[in-house]
This record gives sequence, C-alpha cells and structure tokens, in this order.
Amino acid sequence: MEEKKIYLTSAEIGCLWTSYMNDSMSECILRYMLKHLHDPEIQPAVQFAYDLSVSHLDQLRAIFEQEQYAVPQAFTEQDVNMEAPWLFSDVFCLTYVNHMAKVGMLSYSGFVAMSAREDIRNYYTKGLIDTSTLYNQTTAIALSKGIHARHPYIEAPQKTDYIDSKEYLSGLNPFKNKRPLNAVEISHLYMNVLTNAMGVRLCISFAQTSPSKEIQDYMLRGKDISNKHIQIFSDILLENDIPTPQLPDVSVSNSTTQTFSDKLMMFHMSLLSAAGTGNYATAAAASQRSDLGLNYERLSLEIARYAKTGADIMVKHAWLEQPPGTKDREKLARKKDQDE
Repeated sequence: MEEKKIYLTSAEIGCLWTSYMNDSMSECILRYMLKHLHDPEIQPAVQFAYDLSVSHLDQLRAIFEQEQYAVPQAFTEQDVNMEAPWLFSDVFCLTYVNHMAKVGMLSYSGFVAMSAREDIRNYYTKGLIDTSTLYNQTTAIALSKGIHARHPYIEAPQKTDYIDSKEYLSGLNPFKNKRPLNAVEISHLYMNVLTNAMGVRLCISFAQTSPSKEIQDYMLRGKDISNKHIQIFSDILLENDIPTPQLPDVSVSNSTTQTFSDKLMMFHMSLLSAAGTGNYATAAAASQRSDLGLNYERLSLEIARYAKTGADIMVKHAWLEQPPGTKDREKLARKKDQDE
C-alpha cells in the first residue's frame, strides 16, 4: 500500500524558513570568528556551534528539496569578508555563542511545539538538545575562566508565604515606597541587562565596520537604546541594593574594515530586536510589580520603532527576503478578469 504524503503545514514552513535564515547568518559569523580565535578552551565551543549551523543547513536544504520548495537565498560567502582583520576578542566570541544559544533554545522549543509532522518534530527536538549542549558547554567554559556573569544571590526562603495585600502588586504611586523586588523580577531585570550589553558591543562593531553612513547611524542609535535600557534596569536593581552585573571583557577591536555585509548586519539586528521584544514580554508577564510591567511595555515600543526603521532600510535596499506565504486570491481574481 502506497504511503500517503503528509504535506508541511504553514507553521512548519515558517519554522524551517526562519531556521535556514538564522543558521545561514550564524555560519558566516562563526566561520569568521574561528579564523581569529586563539584560546584553546574557547575554540572547540565555537567550532561546535559552527558545525551545528553547517549540519542544520544541509538538513534543511534536503527538506526543502524533498518538498520542492525554493531554498532561501539567505547569506553566502559574499556576506563575510574572511580577509578582514581581527574584530572580536576570544571572550566576546564565547559570550556571543552563549547568548545565541539561549536565543536558540527558546526558538527550538517553540518550533517543536508548532510542528506536527514527525520528521520535523524530530529535527527540532534534536536541534533543541544540541543547542542546550552548546549552552552548557559555553557556560562551563565561562565559569571555569571566571567570566560568567552570575545572577545575584538572595537569602534562601525558610518558609512558604502568601500575598496578603493588593499593595504587593502596586508600584506606580510615587508617594509610596515600592516593595522589594522578588526573585523572579530580579532574574528578568538581570538577564535583560546582560542581553542589552551584548547588543551594545554588536552595534559598536557593526557601526565601525560598515561603509554606509545610514547603517552606521542606525547601529549607533541601537547602541544608545541598549545603553538607556541597561541604565533603567540597573537603577531598579540598585534601588533594591542588588549589584549590577559584572560583565566580562567582551571587547571589540578598532578595525574599520568591512567584515560583514550591511544586509547580514541589518538582519542580525532584526533578530536581536525580536528576541529583545520577546524577553520584555516574558518579563512583563512574570513581574508582579506594576511599575516593572509598565517599564517593559514602554521600552518594548521603543524596540518596535527601532525594528520598524530597520525593516524600512532593508526594504529600501532590497535586503529583506520575503518569508513564504499564501497567494493574494483577490489579486489573482482581478488579474483573471483582466486577462479575459
């Protein structure tokens, strides 16, 4: 009996397309990093990340060809200048891979949940396991080198308790003292300081190596936004006598040679903006103090406006590859009437 073909759903097509674009970008960046890495402890972790991206791209191409779907153009060797001088420190490379592994774990878990076909679920389940391994590996290396930014310690609870007043949820009244932060709120504030710090360094490296003033200005605007958000979150932590993160020396060289294409850098910033918006939404939902939720919502709008400007730039220069979608039925009908 002939086995019935199970077609990909719209969710699976969208997940596969997104995965291909992200891995294609990562392959370019990691290949460049590997050329300049010297630390024998960090190099294997970045090599593992690179090998994962290459393997994923091969598997995704096979799926696209099997389903007779066009393979995205994404990014190629034309989008990275392998002859460009050193740009990132070894510690930056380790921190970058660790950060992107966090983003990858969130993405893969979502892709698993949105997929129905067994082979696609298996692919994303394996991807989630591999990315978790990469995160654990890079975290262990950072800890062994003393460069991992640990979340702050607080006193361990000795007993369970319940909220006994609506004032626990307040925080907007300037004439009342805000209650101390709880552990969940501290964790999100701390994490968002760390992610914005990575954004600052990437924006600086992209701004100084882009030959386009338009892209330079956009990246410097991103740097200013991230620094502003870091200051807001750090101030809230300091108000509660919580130390701000001690960030590792993720330095960027003074090279001004174009290293990555403007198309790749703009795509990367759109990916970080999307991840940041997701982080803020999660933090807002988890924070029980009303002023924190309001802050996250307000800052999310700022990220959204920044991302919109970036999308406009990408459309202007024909850098924004269109995701797969449905046909405009109304447009097809009108065209048919005109042909007749």
